[in-house]
Amino acid sequence: MYENDRLYIDGRWIYPVQRQFVEVINPATEFVIGRVPLASSVEADQAVAAARAASAIWGCRPVAERSAFLAKIQQGLVSRGEEIAQTITAEIGMPLKLSRRIQAGLPAAVLDSYINLLDTYHFEEKIGNSLIVSEPVGVAACITPWNYPLHQVIAKVAPALAAGCCVVLKPSEVAPLSAFILAEIVDAAGLPPGVFNLVTGTGADVGECLASHADVDLISFTGSLRAGRRVAELASGTVKRVTLELGGKSAAVILDDADLPSAIKATVAACFINSGQTCTAHTRLLVPEKLYEQAAELAVSATAAYAPGDPLADQTRLGPLVSAAQRERVRDYIRRGVAEGADLLTGGVEPPEGLTTGFFVRPTVFGRVTPEMVIAKEEIFGPVLSIMSYRDQDDAVQIANGTQYGLAAAVWSASQERAEGVARQLRAGQVDINGGAFNLLAPFGGFKQSGYGRELGKYGLEEFLETKAIQYKE
Repeated sequence: MYENDRLYIDGRWIYPVQRQFVEVINPATEFVIGRVPLASSVEADQAVAAARAASAIWGCRPVAERSAFLAKIQQGLVSRGEEIAQTITAEIGMPLKLSRRIQAGLPAAVLDSYINLLDTYHFEEKIGNSLIVSEPVGVAACITPWNYPLHQVIAKVAPALAAGCCVVLKPSEVAPLSAFILAEIVDAAGLPPGVFNLVTGTGADVGECLASHADVDLISFTGSLRAGRRVAELASGTVKRVTLELGGKSAAVILDDADLPSAIKATVAACFINSGQTCTAHTRLLVPEKLYEQAAELAVSATAAYAPGDPLADQTRLGPLVSAAQRERVRDYIRRGVAEGADLLTGGVEPPEGLTTGFFVRPTVFGRVTPEMVIAKEEIFGPVLSIMSYRDQDDAVQIANGTQYGLAAAVWSASQERAEGVARQLRAGQVDINGGAFNLLAPFGGFKQSGYGRELGKYGLEEFLETKAIQYKE
């Protein structure tokens, strides 16, 4: 069992004033696998003060020096990759074979992308008689979720450090263990004191303190829509910069000329990855009415390959949900879908056969879902797919855009030109065409109530930079 009774502040491991702890539960076994301390506003203040004191020095470090520190951290992530994958699988239940590639591999790749970006990025530019300078924002507070615990951390911490900002990180108390591994790696890399600080705690205590703190210059938050609204509200008091990556209700629009079997198989996979606990999950499958019956049959067949099981088993593609509360939340949405009249094609609220322990939910597919149904509008965050039919292309676009969210979407068509035309009409920050691969250098973020600001690539770096114009007399 992993146990740590200290927080990482100002380059040291310190004991919090209040000796309170949170237990980390393995969602597949329901056993306690770890215990970490809960910080309070006292430790949050200490972390912010340490970051503020280090800001002037770190922000002035040559880019090559910052890059060298990032390289040491990246090497640490790679060398401890198997430990990270095992830890995150134990924390959230993602199948281990996926955790190795996604939960451990992706953060190392993201960090490497910023090391490479620093080799070519221009922090200064001459325009006429002006010198345009990009400078670090200052102290960045990063609040991250539990579903991709280390990836979401690195997607914020890497560009912040690259930009010259000092960081106060508050990871989710549900899955905090990989953040402690990162702090150990940072400490071993010799990062100057105060540049990186780790405080675990609840949103109500530590999160709200950071969001309203006068000495925090920027807050980068990923989480629920409700919590994001609260962060923005608190941050407005000091007019600090805010980036929000919130929920999603992503639509996969399958046009009438698409390769239907391939499109259905890929959409089911994009819906069920991480047991549906993914903000970009393609949870709405939109098909022409004339193809509905065939699409429904293919979706049910594809879902059969996602039998819930032990995350450590090689054949498992669907692990548990992260907690008992999340399991009940998803089951409640399934009940509401049935009550609203959607066709339950497969799955349901009953526990998966043979799994009496663990927070497992049957992968569920609803058919004949209409736009006004709750399961078509709200983010379920579980392995639940809604199949919706449309009359024509314009109707498909209207349905796809008909939610408060706008994080991701997909379009499938035999014609790339036609697919791109539809993609341009979708109000989403990221649209995949025919299964286009995730690009670490492309901007990631949402439209509408999915948030604002962008992560990854140069777009993520620029969120942590202020722009200054210095005018010279000619």
